[in-house]
Formats: sequence, C-alpha cells, structure tokens
Amino acid sequence: MKIVSVSENKEFERRIAITPEIAKKYISLGFDVILPENYGDHLGIKDNDYKELGVNIQRDENEVIKSADVIVQLGLFTDHKIEILKENQTFIGVLDTYKNKEIIINHSKKKINFFSLELLPRITRAQSMDILSSQANLAGYKAVIESFANFEKAIPMMMTAAGTVPAAKVLVVGAGVAGLQAIATAKRMGAIVFATDVRMASKEQVESLGGKFLTVEGAENLETEGGYAKEASDDFKKKQEDLLSETLKKIDIVICTALIPGKKAPVIIKDDMINNMQPGSVIYDLAAIQGGNTAFTEVDQIIDKNGIRIMGESNILNKLPTSASNLYAKNVFNFVSNLYDKENKKININLEDEIIEKTFIK
Repeated sequence: MKIVSVSENKEFERRIAITPEIAKKYISLGFDVILPENYGDHLGIKDNDYKELGVNIQRDENEVIKSADVIVQLGLFTDHKIEILKENQTFIGVLDTYKNKEIIINHSKKKINFFSLELLPRITRAQSMDILSSQANLAGYKAVIESFANFEKAIPMMMTAAGTVPAAKVLVVGAGVAGLQAIATAKRMGAIVFATDVRMASKEQVESLGGKFLTVEGAENLETEGGYAKEASDDFKKKQEDLLSETLKKIDIVICTALIPGKKAPVIIKDDMINNMQPGSVIYDLAAIQGGNTAFTEVDQIIDKNGIRIMGESNILNKLPTSASNLYAKNVFNFVSNLYDKENKKININLEDEIIEKTFIK
C-alpha cells in the first residue's frame, strides 16, 4: 500500500505529517512512502534524508496524490487537490468537520474514506494518537513565551541592592492540556500563577503544578463524559465574571485557552474587565481562531486597548513547526497502525473499534 503526504499551504501551515523517523516506521510496517520534492525543506529536512530511508520522492504533487492509498495531512485540501481524490482512498488529518462538513460529505459520496483526528475519543487506548493533546501542550508553552516576550517587566522576583522587583502575576483561563502546560511554564519562569476552569476536576491538577485555583462560589462541574468543557449556565457565567473582574485588577499576564469543541469560543474576558487591568498588561488568546476569549481579540493582530496588549494567532504552532511535526507525525502513525490490517495489507474500517468509529466521517 502507498501512503503519501504533500505540502501544506505554508502561509498558514508549516508543520508536516511524515518526518524521516516516521517514514522509516511506515516502511517497516509494509507501506511504500511517496512524498513530493522539497516536502520538508523548510524545516531543514532534505529530500536525501528521506531517500536514504527508501522513500520515493516525486516531482509532481498531483501524481503523488493520484498514486495514494492513504493520504495523511494536517488539514483538508482546500484547493484543486481535493478534486484529484479518487474512490477507495483514505484521507487522514484534522479536517475541521464542523466547518468543512459539506465538502467532506460531497466527497464521501465518491467512496473516499475520511478520518478526522480531532474527533478521537478520550480513552486510554487513543492517548498515543491524541493530536489535540500533543499540539495543545506545545501551544500552551509557546503562548507563555510569546506573552512574556511582549511584557515589558521582569517575570521572576528579583532582589537587588537597588530594591526588589516583584514577580509577575499570571492568570490562565482554562486548565485543559494547553492551560496546564501554560501554568507549568509560567511557574518555572518564576511567575505567580492563578488559574480558572469550569471543570472542578482541574483544581487538583492546577494546584499540583503550583498554581492557585480560583473557585467560583457554588461552582457546578461543567465537564462532558469525553473530558471536554461544556457551556456554562448564565448564573455560573455571572459568578465567574465577578471573580475574574476582581482578580484581573492585580494580574499582569493572561493566557486564554478556553474552547468548546465545534462552537465559537466563549467570550470570558469582557471589555469592562480589560478596562480594570493595569496598563502594560498582556493577554495572549489561544482561542483567537475560534473567535477569541476576549471582547477585542483579532487573529494575527496585537490590539492595544488602553495600554493592554491583546494577542492571538491563527496558528501559534507555526513558531514551533519542527517539534509540532515530530509529535503530530507520531500521533498519525499510531492511528494508521491501528487502522491497518498487516496480515492482509489493507485498511480495515472496523466500526466496532471505538477509535475508528468516532473518527470516521460517515
């Protein structure tokens, strides 16, 4: 069987889905790996790095796609390439099924098998395939680095003969994978860290990393069976707003990570809360691409609101493409291994397997 990947639009996506290490694993599994010329060039990975492992490098991307049994990408094709797909091919990636549902359904009629990895169930067996966790972990780390770089004061407490510089105070909104990594990173760099989340199960995790968990009085546990956050009631939102509004008066840096799968990001930091913050404070909004957790977030812009900088990027992982590609490629390999019938050398869509059933777009 032939497994392929082609270049993404590098204006939006610098990650790759097949690294040399993973190409070698696919070949060991019994696949022929085919890639276009200069596939990993922008990450310092040369064609020869792949060729030495037995990868077939071809000049024409369209021919690479046509030859494929399995195509692994970061996202769904959004240009002419999607029209090249043909019957019985398997396409695996982060397909943003809520946004691209119509495109996927139309091409599923051509008997193309689509698997979207953001739909993986939160079960132990799927952990090695969990692209949301691996990528969010890096995003949480990088959000702290970016916000600290834009904060014009020192982060840790410093005691000098001229006086003491107080430690920066950081608030992390949302204590999922990205939020927990943000807490750990900020703490390691000497900040005083606070965090809030609608899921009460997060309290213990936050405190284990040295953060202070802000508890809304009479809090309800807003967690789905799959471990994701769900939408809060109006009463909870009001109590959370009051707590945040008071807390933000003393906060220097805010890292926003709150997302609800398949929906617009909740606006948690309102305009009146921002007005209460100290000039020079920084807000980094990881939810920018889904609308943002603040009232003023704009994608790929730094907004100055009364001296408070509000930042948010369409793809922060473009700033860590090598690390992100290494983790993503491993996640996808583990998914393909589960999907592949080694004995009969074919893709086996066994819908009794929860991992396959949940990610297969019917």
